[in-house]
Parts: sequence; C-alpha cells; structure tokens
Amino acid sequence: MYRCFLRWFVIWMVATLASSIAKADLKVTSFNVRYGTAKDGDNHWDLRKDTVAQTVKAFSPDVMGTQEIMPFQATFLQESLADYVYVGTSRVPADPNQEQCGIFYRRNRFYQLEEGHFWLSTSPDVPGSQGWDAALPRMVTWVKLFDRQNQRTFYFFNTHFDHRGEQARSESGALLAKRIQQLDPQASVIVTGDFNCGEGSAAYGHLTSQQDSKLQLRDTFRTFQPNATEGEGTFNGFKGRDNGARIDWILASPAFEVKDAKIDKSSIDGRFPSDHFPVNATLEFAD
Repeated sequence: MYRCFLRWFVIWMVATLASSIAKADLKVTSFNVRYGTAKDGDNHWDLRKDTVAQTVKAFSPDVMGTQEIMPFQATFLQESLADYVYVGTSRVPADPNQEQCGIFYRRNRFYQLEEGHFWLSTSPDVPGSQGWDAALPRMVTWVKLFDRQNQRTFYFFNTHFDHRGEQARSESGALLAKRIQQLDPQASVIVTGDFNCGEGSAAYGHLTSQQDSKLQLRDTFRTFQPNATEGEGTFNGFKGRDNGARIDWILASPAFEVKDAKIDKSSIDGRFPSDHFPVNATLEFAD
C-alpha cells in the first residue's frame, strides 16, 4: 500500500511540476534585408544598416529567418545583436560571399541540436544546384532547436523562392512540403521566407494544404487575421507602399497557437529598413 501511495505521489509531483512551467511566448520574424551590394542610392546598406538593427531590436524576436543576407551584413547584425547565434551558408558554395538564408536565434534561450541546408532543385542535396526555370540557385537553411524556457523542441526552416521562375516556385513549395512531411508526425515546425508569390499561388497551396497530415502548416498572418484586407503587401520598394501581394510568410504547424501576427510597416526618421516589410508572429506551444 505504501508503495502504491508513493508511486501516485511521484506521478502527482511530476504532473504538478510540469503544469507549473509557465508557457513562454515564441516571437518569430521573417525579414528580407535586401542584399547589401545593391546600388540603392539613398537606401544603400551603409545608410540603412542601423535602421535594420533597430527594427529587429524593436520587436526583439526569439528566432528570425533572413533572406538576401550577405556575410558582411550577417556580421554587422551579429555585432549589433549580440544575444543571437547565426546559422547560414552561401547559396553558391564556390562563392562564400553570395547571399544566404541565414537564421538568428537567441543563444541563452535555445540549444541547437541540428542544422542543415538543401537546395531547391531536382538535386536538393547537391550544393549550389539550380532548379527548373529559376533564375538563380535557391536554398533552404534549417535548424532544430531545444527551447529551454518551454522545454520543447522544434524545427525552423528559412527560405527564399525564385523571383522569376513560376514553375520553380511551385516545385520549391512541393519540395519543401515533402521534406517537412518526412519529419516525425509529432514534430513542431516553423517556416519563414520570402516566397515571391501570394496566397493564391501553387507554392502556397503545396505548403498549406496537407489536409491529412499532422504537420499541416498554417499561415500565421491569415490565422490571426482571417479576412483579407487592402494594404497587406510586403514588398514596399523602400517607399512604404503596401498594395502588392503578401509574399513574405511565417508558417507554423498545429503544435503552435498564434497569439499575434503583423506586418511591420514602421520606418525610422523616414527611412524604411529594407525594400520588404519584416513580418512578425507571436506563437505559443499548444498543450
């Protein structure tokens, strides 16, 4: 009888301790920072880099996927955002100074379990491979992180789909969805990226229509704001315009609840940090 009581007491204690761990929000950003060697005149990287850093600090994400980021831009942000670890590699291995799909995550909150890269092509495991009608090599960078605050593990994928190839965008969406579906069905997954296409695209459909899968991804922005409205465009051309398509997304599996999702249209002293608005989401691990 004593052993039975002790067993149930231990079970009760474990359950009590588990329930006492307060859920911590997970703040996520996707941000196309515009490649730093572009001849952007008054919007050149050297003139807006502090604005980029200030914009990131204002939301203070726990994990952030960046697109078009070059090594010297990543170095600047690492120095400006000292709390973060950076993971990224060149989309063209022969040229280490090429653009990356780099990921930043908080060093004191997460423990990195794995990382990897694959290319959006018919040979995804061949570094630098270019697929379909894409104008450039495109890739995905991912990490598997353990969240010390929530005592949970999740996968974070970050990508940038081609800006010209319609077939490439569709096939890239299908490939990324396939890779995600190969994970454990109980996995927690977040995807960020500049997809260069909107909600009605084939790529969006591939990534969000896995109806029979526990890893079906949800568009966090549309989940939080179900009704489409004007002014949801995320490419602003450094001018603050918002009348285009919403091409920058944060997607999440059902392991997460969406507490908030917004397009950050802010400027600092009249300057926009990039030709894309960053998009933010606040998530919480579901029970």
